[in-house]
Amino acid sequence: MSWSGRVALVTGASRGIGAAVVRKLVGLGLRVVACGRDEARLRALGDELGEAVWPLAFDLRDVSAIEAAFAQVRERWGGVDVLVNNAGLGKDAPLLSGEAEAWRTILDVNVLALCVCTREATSDMLKQGRGHVIHVSSMSGHRVAGGGGGVYAASKFAVRALTEGLRRELRAQGADAVRVSAISPGFVETDFHQTLKGGDPAFAKPVDFPMLSADDVADAVVYALQAPAHVQIHDVLLRPTQQES
Repeated sequence: MSWSGRVALVTGASRGIGAAVVRKLVGLGLRVVACGRDEARLRALGDELGEAVWPLAFDLRDVSAIEAAFAQVRERWGGVDVLVNNAGLGKDAPLLSGEAEAWRTILDVNVLALCVCTREATSDMLKQGRGHVIHVSSMSGHRVAGGGGGVYAASKFAVRALTEGLRRELRAQGADAVRVSAISPGFVETDFHQTLKGGDPAFAKPVDFPMLSADDVADAVVYALQAPAHVQIHDVLLRPTQQES
């Protein structure tokens, strides 16, 4: 399928996987709304890639800000054809000792914001009769690792359920031209784990084997997006060859 000239919105676009996805989509000829909280990084990405990128800074924990962002996109570019729900975070907050506010942040960003973005984007896609929603999920949506990551895993299990739930809702409406996919990576070489541990540089590389790169995950997004119209890539599990689970 050709998406050249269409509009994509990518959350968590200021760094890591999100920024890599923005670059790949611009390379395919899409116009991309690059969303995140780090306005300076988003503007730098826009400067790098030119007018095809619209940096749009807001906090995904604010539902009204999400709704306002989609309204701006409709006014300026006519709506969203491709949504990449990439934003996600973890907190060092085990069930036995974690703070409720940390759990709330995980669920607000990883689940609620994803739901609101999906609702807003699919309203555009259903009107246009075409679209693709891609969730960047995690291997933690398929198994629960040790180390106190139960709440984070719960949020990604929710993404897995929401992926299938959305597919079924679209099918019930006969909206075959709106597809939904999830990409579930394992260890990726980003600042995720360092941020998880409060910025501690000792956790910049959590494993002693080669991890996936952000581009590896972005390539999987492109693979799902470029599948023929009759093909829906539902969930891609993507892990380093030396990752155990």
